[in-house]
Amino acid sequence: MASSQAPASSQVWRLKRYGRLVPGSTGTKPWKVFEANGSKPGLVLTIVEPGYLLVLQGQECLDTIPLICGSDSLKIQQKSDNLMLRVTMKGEGRMMRMQFEGSSREEAVKECSSAVEKVKEYMPVTTQDTAPPPHNQPPAEVSAPVIQQTWQEKTVRVEPEVVQGSVSIKRLTEHFLGEAAVTLPQVYRNCPLAEGDLEPILHVCLLDPSFPAFVERVEEELNKLLQE
Repeated sequence: MASSQAPASSQVWRLKRYGRLVPGSTGTKPWKVFEANGSKPGLVLTIVEPGYLLVLQGQECLDTIPLICGSDSLKIQQKSDNLMLRVTMKGEGRMMRMQFEGSSREEAVKECSSAVEKVKEYMPVTTQDTAPPPHNQPPAEVSAPVIQQTWQEKTVRVEPEVVQGSVSIKRLTEHFLGEAAVTLPQVYRNCPLAEGDLEPILHVCLLDPSFPAFVERVEEELNKLLQE
């Protein structure tokens, strides 16, 4: 993962745990869990303009989630001091869960609610009114079997269409916008960058305040191409 840190002007919330569902996992521990403890840097959540949610552990960025991708692609739910996120892009699904830090359960819930209010500036957040999980139970273990079952029921994998030869501009646009699951010919999958070169470039782009606006403009132009 790229090194990063929360911008000085952004609001930061401390996390106790952060869990990420491992795609395709069938084992007894389908979640990869990051925790804040004495031997590891603290976990924090921050939201930067124009709408990107970052999960950081020390100088490492664990996840970057765009809140501007729309409620059809991203679902967020609050449950007590936990925040659950489900992302669906191009037929692939990801699920994350974070538990907020606090000197008491009430303070942790308050921190979570504070983050939710900020997220609501970009998209809706649902609330699940249930009893809070046991005190020392990580987010990956709270109702994990139920969550995983629901996740598997709601996520439908679309078998990509294998395209041969040249591909039309409209077909490429549908692919990039996630409107169609397509396996492009090899000529479209060759990257001129050497292995390992893309990550630092992407890191620099994400730290550029103008980059999200550029991405939005590109998406707008792609949508125009679909309508032509």
